[in-house]
Amino acid sequence: MAEFTLTSAPPLAGVDQTFDGLHLRAPKDLAIVAVALPLGGEDAALAAIRKGYGADLPAPGKSATAQEDGATLLRLAPDQAFILFHRAEPDAETIVAGRIGDTAYLTDQTDTWVALELSGPRARTALERICPLDIHPDAFAVGDAARTVMEHLGTIILRTGQDSFLLLSASSSAGSFLHAVETSIKNVS
Repeated sequence: MAEFTLTSAPPLAGVDQTFDGLHLRAPKDLAIVAVALPLGGEDAALAAIRKGYGADLPAPGKSATAQEDGATLLRLAPDQAFILFHRAEPDAETIVAGRIGDTAYLTDQTDTWVALELSGPRARTALERICPLDIHPDAFAVGDAARTVMEHLGTIILRTGQDSFLLLSASSSAGSFLHAVETSIKNVS
């Protein structure tokens, strides 16, 4: 009988493409942990995050970079956030719990989401074709984040730099998500 070894890999592993000045890539080893602030325990959770990450959890729709390890603290709603950081081992929830204790409810979301980074001088132009949000720099500053729909796929968009964005969508539709973003890029290239 043949022996097989299964190796887990993110659905978009290896995506790294350049299109006429636009760079699209799937970040390697991106860990994502959902943080739910408990009713009545918000202050303790916020204090633990501040202590554990050296940064305050930002207001909803905003992100902040942690002083301790460069993690991104992404606030999605008053009681919900994501902590994103690079980690190859499948222990993201344990890492976050080690920093903030049991002050919040944590769920490892690493395998639930896929991520794409889009950067380049026409990144916004490419995204405007499929993103119904106003992502003009006057309306969507660096560090801003929002939930939206792109080509019928639920998406979180985070502006990470002057001409760069991080896009998160469900891993179950990773191929369709990649195709939507690639097609939009090709239409502006």
